[in-house]
Amino acid sequence: MTTRTRPARPAEAASPPSRANLDVAVGLTLYRWMGLSRAIEDKLHIMKRQGRLPGRLVTGRGQEAIPVGAALALAAHDIVCPLHRDLGANLVKGITPEEFLRSYLWKIGHPSEGRDSDVHIGDIKRGIYPMISHLPDSWPVALGFGMASTHMKLGRVTLAFCGDGATSTGAWHETLNMSGLFRTPNIWVIENNKYAYSTPLAKQYAAKSLASRGAAYGMPGIEVDGNDALAVYAVVKEAVDRARAGGGPTLIEAHTMRVEGHAVHDDAAYVPKALIAEWKARDPITLLRDRLLLAHVDQPSLSEIDEANKRLVEDAVTAAEAAPMPDPAGMEHEVYAPAEAASWMLLPRRA
Repeated sequence: MTTRTRPARPAEAASPPSRANLDVAVGLTLYRWMGLSRAIEDKLHIMKRQGRLPGRLVTGRGQEAIPVGAALALAAHDIVCPLHRDLGANLVKGITPEEFLRSYLWKIGHPSEGRDSDVHIGDIKRGIYPMISHLPDSWPVALGFGMASTHMKLGRVTLAFCGDGATSTGAWHETLNMSGLFRTPNIWVIENNKYAYSTPLAKQYAAKSLASRGAAYGMPGIEVDGNDALAVYAVVKEAVDRARAGGGPTLIEAHTMRVEGHAVHDDAAYVPKALIAEWKARDPITLLRDRLLLAHVDQPSLSEIDEANKRLVEDAVTAAEAAPMPDPAGMEHEVYAPAEAASWMLLPRRA
């Protein structure tokens, strides 16, 4: 059975925000993490233009509600498998801004110690499985985590992200087939941002929705407005609770829009400018700020969060730029994980 929550269209941007169902504490937490993610990526854009950032730059600006809302719904002992637009999920699960900046600058002092760069960051000890560039190759791994949790009675839920383009690959379908068959404690989140690089939805699939595919694999399929952080949090939290209780997996299609190119080198000329403008008018941080203001959160409190995030980012950049580059003599260290590295899976489940 497929459950659908109709996503808001860009044209609905003029609709006034609602006070209904707003948990202010959750809203403020979402606002802080989304703002921190945006502040980091804004700074990365500046550094790129100044020639201070080596390599590529891929951001999730305009999509922050999905990784932040979804990751916040997880427990500390759960696992998340982020992608290149999911900085917010990394932050919520414990990656610090300085560690992230060190990653982008190829410096030591973050989980890969300069062996990998930019968004290829994670730390399994904090429940973050590092991104795999070939999409959605992290999904079979997330399935393995789910099967292990069930077999070993760990009580852990694993959440994995992918984009709309990845749903056309064999690994995606094979993963959902096994997940539904074995009723694994997995949350499968599709960040439907309307373009698989330069390929629009109309040229990707004929299905009415991607969430509708959940029924074929024996799991609920839910659509949600991916620019509404509170809605994302609520939908994912319900799915997490169901999975932890033995109810099996959930497929969630979060509707959003990639308001920038695939990466900084891509000018996104293939996307109609009017479409980008419509979605920019539904910026997820602005939408959440408006909801909080209606809930009587005062503007100075929100401004204080914004300023604290900016200071945190500036301090992180200063520390990261001052950090040393990795020593080539250690390039072969920790290439292969020692056997004890997997011992975290054997830890007792949290009550």
